[in-house]
Amino acid sequence: MSTLEQIKKVREMTGAGIVDTKKALDEALGDEAKAIEILKEKGQLKAAKKSDREAHEGVVFVYAHSNGKVGSIVKLLCESDFVARNTEFQELGRGIAMHIAAMNPEALRVEDIASEKEGQSKEERALLTQAFVKNPEQTIAELISEKIAKIGENIQVGEFSRLEI
Repeated sequence: MSTLEQIKKVREMTGAGIVDTKKALDEALGDEAKAIEILKEKGQLKAAKKSDREAHEGVVFVYAHSNGKVGSIVKLLCESDFVARNTEFQELGRGIAMHIAAMNPEALRVEDIASEKEGQSKEERALLTQAFVKNPEQTIAELISEKIAKIGENIQVGEFSRLEI
């Protein structure tokens, strides 16, 4: 049986709804770590269900490194202008723009990369499969899936570019 404190704690960590959090804690027999894993799995299922929905709104995010020598621009798409103004979405866009400046991905997906490169796998060179610079335990695709589950709309990276002097 889950306690109110456990529900609050897991909910703050995941952003999941109260009912979903309680169900996950009950399923995990009160084990908070296991409940978080259950919520992540369900979140990925929600993200997969939303992936065919059209994302025609969004925001263009720009990042310039403090030295002024590296910058990036990314078009992050969502389903509505309401979500485009959401702070979670805004934070995601800024984080992805910073990641692009730091990690210099060659393409969005692994299948968009033509050939192997010595010393780096295709996964290390594709944006969606790169480990997120702010949380190396998570890929960009997993980060986006997490936000889709939390926000409730399809989110996609449109175009991106990186500039360097």
